[in-house]
Amino acid sequence: MPTEHPVWTRGAFTVTTDPARLDLDTICAFLARAYWAPKRPRDVIARSLEHSIAFGVFDGPAQIAFARVISDRATYAYLADVFVDEERRGEGVGTLLMECIMDHPSLQRLERWSLATRDAHALYRKFGFQELLRPERHMEIPRRD
Repeated sequence: MPTEHPVWTRGAFTVTTDPARLDLDTICAFLARAYWAPKRPRDVIARSLEHSIAFGVFDGPAQIAFARVISDRATYAYLADVFVDEERRGEGVGTLLMECIMDHPSLQRLERWSLATRDAHALYRKFGFQELLRPERHMEIPRRD
């Protein structure tokens, strides 16, 4: 049986999905600076963590990156809220985070992954993501405040 909350290490970095290690204050601060979630309330962020596989990247005790995967763990996964601390960008943290996400035992052999990004296309292409093949088949309900 796979480890419920796997841990990966590379150099000084540790990546884990253990909810007890995640720093909600840090995650909320990250998302408050993100173009896609600047007004997301803390209680909504906390609830989103409960219903996702959340990944934290740590340098010692400090959380420096975050992502979460929303998935049925059988057929589909949506990658959301990916963030690397501004001061740590360019150190390979995003690539490490994506490697761990794609390696997670509960996320193997899925039929489809998806995500939305404004500016990180090059990172995600390294992991097989591409523009929608048939965008006319995709629909959404955009909710704006």
